[in-house]
Amino acid sequence: MTRPRPRDIHPSRGFTLIEVLVALMVVAIGLAALMLAVSGTARTSGYLRDKTLAQWMALNRLSEVRLNLTKFGQNTDTGEINFANRTWHYDTRYFDTSIATMKRVVVRVYAGDAKTKGNPLAESTGFLGSAIATPGSSNSADWTVGSTLAPPPGNTATASAIDGGAGPSFAVVKGQAAPGDGKS
Repeated sequence: MTRPRPRDIHPSRGFTLIEVLVALMVVAIGLAALMLAVSGTARTSGYLRDKTLAQWMALNRLSEVRLNLTKFGQNTDTGEINFANRTWHYDTRYFDTSIATMKRVVVRVYAGDAKTKGNPLAESTGFLGSAIATPGSSNSADWTVGSTLAPPPGNTATASAIDGGAGPSFAVVKGQAAPGDGKS
């Protein structure tokens, strides 16, 4: 009688060295891809935070310019701001418009001090000047030409067009005469 060999008694179990190495390579590639995704998300989050802060500072600077007209005669204005535990710098520029009493104001905000070069993180544009017309004179224009006015919510009356729809529309609400319907 021959003795059985050990492989015949217990079939081999487990992984070969090649299978273990392939599995480790798959896990390593997956972890590397995951780390790239996480670092990209963190970088994007930091950039969006900086962009939001810069936009706030640009809008604040526009408000300061509107409230303080002493520097209106200059064409540029620069400065530094310490905000959110960081140093930022801004560049305010004034441009002429087609209206003589009005200027266009552009504020750009950069990360770092004034010596730092680079693209602005935020830019805001506003307008500054004296009134074009007297207050309340915009009522002289008919802003309803070509539009249809609907009755207020809760009323059962419907809007009826005057002039065949060519002019402004008016409605009779709760039995009262509306402007332009000929019932005075």
